[in-house]
Amino acid sequence: MAQLRIALAQTNPVVGDITGNAEMLVEWTRRAAERNAHLVAFPEMFLTGYPPEDLVLRSSFVEASTSALTAAAERLAAEGLGDLPVIVGYLDRAGLTPRVGQPKGAPLDAAALLHRGRVITKSAKHHLPNYGVFDEHRYFVRGDRLPIFRLHGIDVAVAICEDLWQDGGPVSVVGEVGAGLLVVLNGSPYEMNKDDVRLELCARRAREAGCTIAYVNLVGGQDELVFDGDSLIVSPTGELIARAAQFTEELLVADLDLPEGTGEPGEVRVDARDGTVITVERFTISAEPVAPYEPEPARIAERLDDLAEVYQALVLGTRDYVTKNGFRSVILGLSGGIDSALTATIAVDALGPSRVHAVLMPSRYSSEHSIIDAEELVRRQGINAVTVPITGIMEAFEKEISLHGLAAENLQARIRGMILMSLSNEHGHLVLTTGNKSELATGYSTLYGDSAGGFAPIKDVLKTMVWRLAEWRNAQPPGPPPIPENSITKEPSAELRPGQRDTDSLPPYHVLDPLLRDYVERDMGRDELIAAGHDPELVTRVIRMVDRAEYKRRQYPPGPKITPKNFGRDRRLPLTNRWRERLA
Repeated sequence: MAQLRIALAQTNPVVGDITGNAEMLVEWTRRAAERNAHLVAFPEMFLTGYPPEDLVLRSSFVEASTSALTAAAERLAAEGLGDLPVIVGYLDRAGLTPRVGQPKGAPLDAAALLHRGRVITKSAKHHLPNYGVFDEHRYFVRGDRLPIFRLHGIDVAVAICEDLWQDGGPVSVVGEVGAGLLVVLNGSPYEMNKDDVRLELCARRAREAGCTIAYVNLVGGQDELVFDGDSLIVSPTGELIARAAQFTEELLVADLDLPEGTGEPGEVRVDARDGTVITVERFTISAEPVAPYEPEPARIAERLDDLAEVYQALVLGTRDYVTKNGFRSVILGLSGGIDSALTATIAVDALGPSRVHAVLMPSRYSSEHSIIDAEELVRRQGINAVTVPITGIMEAFEKEISLHGLAAENLQARIRGMILMSLSNEHGHLVLTTGNKSELATGYSTLYGDSAGGFAPIKDVLKTMVWRLAEWRNAQPPGPPPIPENSITKEPSAELRPGQRDTDSLPPYHVLDPLLRDYVERDMGRDELIAAGHDPELVTRVIRMVDRAEYKRRQYPPGPKITPKNFGRDRRLPLTNRWRERLA
C-alpha cells in the first residue's frame, strides 16, 4: 500500500466570474499545499461556475474558460505551486463539425489535470442529465474518455458528477481497468434528504469499482439552486473515511492508504455497460510512493438534522443571491404573520440585521395583534423598520375608482407591493417576496401585490414546513427566540377584509400540504390521489386551484429549491393548456 494526502476544495464559485474563480483556484491550491497535500480537486465546472446555462453556447465564454485554464496552470507554477497536481472542472469544446441536433460549438462539461505549468490531460462528462433541473443535452456533447494517472505510485481516475449516478460509462470500467482512487467532480444541488442518498451512492459505486472514491461538491447558491457541499471520501468497502460540513466552504484533507498501481501507460478502448466504448488513457506523473509519514486524523463533520438542513439551505440561497447580484440590502413587508416573520429571520441570518429593512403597512383591516407582533419582531432582531399606513392611500383609490369584493381586497396587496418596489427603486434594496409554496400552488396571492419582488426565500416551503422551521429557529441558541410566539400560534389570515381567515379560501394546511406534495412534486393524477387516500371532493377542488394559477407562478420571483420539484426549473407547464385531469 502507498500513502496519499488528498485535499477536496469544497468551494463557492460565481457563474461567469472566470477571473475571480481562477483567483480562488490559486488561493485554495495554496491552502492545500500548506497542508502538505499531494493532490487537490475542485468541483464540476469550477472555473465558469455552475450551471452557466446558455452562456456555454457563446464561443467567447468557452474561449475565456479554456484560456483561464491554461493561464491558471502557468500561474500555479509561477507561484511555486506547480508541483501539486490540481484537478479542476471547466468548460471546453469538442471541436466537432457543426451539425443539426448538436449544441452550438459542441461544448464539453470538462475536467483537467494541471501540473508543473501545463494542462496534462482533459476529459468530459459522459452521462448528460436531462431531468429535473438539468438540461444538459441542450448544452453539452458527451465525453468518452477515462483518464488514469499514476501519482506517487497510485493510479488515480477522474470522473464528473452524473457519471457516478448512472450505470455504464467511465465509472463502470474503473473496476475492470483498475484504479486505487476515483476522484469525482460534482455540481450536485441540494434537496431534502439528498445527503443520505449521496453517501449510499458513493458507497455502492466504491464497492462496484473496488476503489476509494473522493467526491468533491460545490457549495453556494445559484439562482434557484443551492449546493450543499457535503464532500466525502469512502473506502472500497463503502466505509465513510472523511466528510465535509454542509453549506460552508471547506478544504477537506484526508490521508489515504491505497494500492500501488499496476496498469501499463497508454490507451485502451473498453466496452462500458451502457453499450458505449470508453477510451482509458493511462500516464505517469510520479511512479515512486512517498516516504511513509504519520497520517492526520480524518474529519467527519457532524450532520445537520432535517430542519437545520432546510433552514441553512434557505439562508445560503438568500445570502448568495443578494451578494452575488451586488445588492447591499433587502426590504420586505412585515405583517406580523408567520410567513413574513420567517422570511425576515432568514434574511437577518443571511445578511445581518443592518442590511434588512422592513415596512409595516397596516390597513383598516389589520388587527392590533398583527401590528404588535410585527413591531416585536423588529425589536427582537434589531432590523430597520418604518411604518407606512395604507388606509389613506386606499381611500384615495376608492374616491376615483369603485372596487368591490376580491378586487377591493387585492388593491391593498397591490398598494403594499407598489410601496415596497418604490422604496427598492429609491434606495437600491432587493425586495424579498414572502409567499410560501402552499399559497403559490393554489394561487392564493395577488399579482403585482404580495407576489411582487426580486427573490422569494420561502417559495419552495409548504406552509406546514414554515411553522416547523419557525419553531426550530426559535429553539436555537443563543439569545431569545427571534420570532414572536403569537406569529407562530395565531390562525393565519391575509387580513384583507374583516374577520378573514386563510381557511375561508383554502383547506386546512395540514390537509392541503400532503395533497399538494402528491400532485405537484409527485405528479399524481386524480385517480392516483384518491387511491392514496385524499378526499375526492378536495382533490377536484385543489387540482382546479393549482392548474388555473400557472400564469401567476410564471411571474413569481425565483427562490431556493429545497424539494424534489419546485415551481421554476423543475416544473414547467404550458400557460395555454386545455388539458385537464378527469375531475368527476
